[in-house]
Amino acid sequence: MTTVALSLAVLQASGQATDLGVVLAANIVPMLALLLVGGALADRTSRRLLLIAANTVSAAAIGGVAVILLTGRYHLTVIVVLSLVAGAASAFASPALRGIVPDLVAGGDLQRANALLASSGHAVRIIAPTVAGLLTATAGGGWALAVDAGSYLLAAALFLRLPAGSRAPAAAPALGRELLAGWRIFRSMRWVVLTSVSFAVINAVNVGPWNVLGPMLVSQQSGPLGWGAVLSIRAAGLLLMSVVAVRLVFRRPLRTGRLFGVLPAIPLLALGFSGEPWILAAAAFAGGLGFTISAITWDTALQARVPREALSRVSAFDDLLSFIAIPLSQLAAGPLAAALGAGRVAGLAGVAYLGAALLPLLSREVRQG
Repeated sequence: MTTVALSLAVLQASGQATDLGVVLAANIVPMLALLLVGGALADRTSRRLLLIAANTVSAAAIGGVAVILLTGRYHLTVIVVLSLVAGAASAFASPALRGIVPDLVAGGDLQRANALLASSGHAVRIIAPTVAGLLTATAGGGWALAVDAGSYLLAAALFLRLPAGSRAPAAAPALGRELLAGWRIFRSMRWVVLTSVSFAVINAVNVGPWNVLGPMLVSQQSGPLGWGAVLSIRAAGLLLMSVVAVRLVFRRPLRTGRLFGVLPAIPLLALGFSGEPWILAAAAFAGGLGFTISAITWDTALQARVPREALSRVSAFDDLLSFIAIPLSQLAAGPLAAALGAGRVAGLAGVAYLGAALLPLLSREVRQG
């Protein structure tokens, strides 16, 4: 619910797309700055404890934003600071979550485990955006964020149930030396580097236009509830494909993932050339199908092919390269829309997405993998 509620709440309180871009960028910047540290810690300490701590901190930060909005004391600087804290927490959660899956299941079950993990998250995403839109439209964005803060506490409690020995702390070299070793492993895998570059371009042209311009354009036609409904329908596509993927066995998972990866460009094209909520919802459903296959096959490939002791670090380098352009995308979306028009920016972003999604297929390892 965070992105939906925060996006709609900031627009509700300030009416400025630029404010929203700043808040969303503040959430991603500390994640980028600390992601490598989070990956190194996840490879040398308990991934379970990192997940518990990160979700608890996120609950406090999101809860703080909720209090500010509920008391009617909107202040951009304070919300930005709390977004920075939440972003810092995610820098430790992401590589730990990716790395803990092969600690818990056998190698032959990795794709099924990732599909089940995805399906559980996507099931919630069907309801959460609509609930966030409904709460924002009726009670205000603060209540939606308060519910979301509670969900982080619930996640922390559930992570307590993971086996304590799923990742045992071990003596390790200096942090800088571990990061350098992780970088060497990452750089040696050309198929990982090329795909990470592709993800960087995709995020640069997708995150800002979708998260900033999407709620703005749809809300103009159907209000906050309309944007929440679009995201819920997208989540239905995510869920459907993640459930199906539990039973699928891909002969060439990397190639299959990249081909399906072009589908998430369709919602951007629909946003740019139409903007009608029902058309955008149908496009978002198709995009959700493609995104799920792309994400599941990619996570499975990393977990199966990267050495277990370096998995969180390689995942962190992959995430860092993939996400590095997101803050610029979020900050630029508002000004670009003001200069060129929101619809035109979204349409051009969709075309660029198509090219970037196909880029990894230049690698023989990806085509044959």
